[in-house]
Amino acid sequence: SIVLARSRTGEVAVFAPTHNVHLDGILDVSTATTAQTPLDIDFFRTGERAAVLIAEELNYVGVLSVEFFVSGDKLFVNELAPRPHNSGHWTIDAATTSQFEQQVRTLAGLPLGDATMTHTAVAMVNLLGDLWSNGEPRFQVAEEDASSHVHLYGKAEARPNRKMGHITVTGTDALAVTRHAIDLRTKITR
Repeated sequence: SIVLARSRTGEVAVFAPTHNVHLDGILDVSTATTAQTPLDIDFFRTGERAAVLIAEELNYVGVLSVEFFVSGDKLFVNELAPRPHNSGHWTIDAATTSQFEQQVRTLAGLPLGDATMTHTAVAMVNLLGDLWSNGEPRFQVAEEDASSHVHLYGKAEARPNRKMGHITVTGTDALAVTRHAIDLRTKITR
């Protein structure tokens, strides 16, 4: 995904590209990193150009997430989400200005904030209602970890496949933070 913000004046701020993994049609894990290979950089530039062009052609104002599929050496637009999006939730803990603040800035007519990552790597795992099947998850396990951040959405009832919150883990290596985030999600349900 490419998440961007576009102001009324046409100013654009683009967040680092996000690699998403879905399970059963629901976003499971998102990872973003500043450490990219030349191939990653080419894909990012292509995706960024496409996302910005879409926003400009629509004269869009606000936060826009453009989700792509990669097939061979090509990118295909899969989905446009005209709002702050789950694949950009990592920006709360790992970007100078989050996607939520950018949305407020666009609507208030303020200049956009800096979309630069504040960590080399970040991973976000969704917390679905299924995790509550054996009672309240043990969030303190994740909260005691200095690299992780727990975000609960305040929903009254946990149901299967309902997004109840997410955990982000920040660090220096994309694979390590992804594994750590998945591991923390497992640990809170034991």
